[in-house]
Amino acid sequence: MSIQRWDPLRDIVTLREAMNSLLEESFVRPRAGMIAMSGGMAIDLRESEQAYIVETIVAGAKPEDVEISVLGDTLRIAVEVREDDDRQGEKWLLRERRFGRFERSLTLPAQVKADEATADFQDGILTISLPKAEVARPRSIPVRGIATDQNVTAPQPQEIEIQPEPGE
Repeated sequence: MSIQRWDPLRDIVTLREAMNSLLEESFVRPRAGMIAMSGGMAIDLRESEQAYIVETIVAGAKPEDVEISVLGDTLRIAVEVREDDDRQGEKWLLRERRFGRFERSLTLPAQVKADEATADFQDGILTISLPKAEVARPRSIPVRGIATDQNVTAPQPQEIEIQPEPGE
């Protein structure tokens, strides 16, 4: 076990490092949930070999209050969350849930077959499956060997004899 001398300057963080850390944490990287708090819809996008799968939370909405459209490679989701108005004789002490119309557009990585898309709504989660268009699906291209002509022979390697220079 070795003993190290304590250096108080080693533990001091410079003002520049402290400011960089503060700015990065505050403005550069949004924290989890910041999109939802700002009124936007947080979206998850996955890809399988056959389709793109989009999931978003639309708590408080009913399936008939959700509009989904696809134009080219752009997906648009609009949701209307209605407020409960039957609160007679009560006053709000705290109200954090959001009500109203929320909309989100998303550019997909490639074209999809919009007429074959499906949307499922379960437990407040909207799942949209968008089958890829044929041009967006990966295809394997078979490699064929080229038949060689029997009469043509490949060049044979030749030996070269190196003669020493005169005077060596």
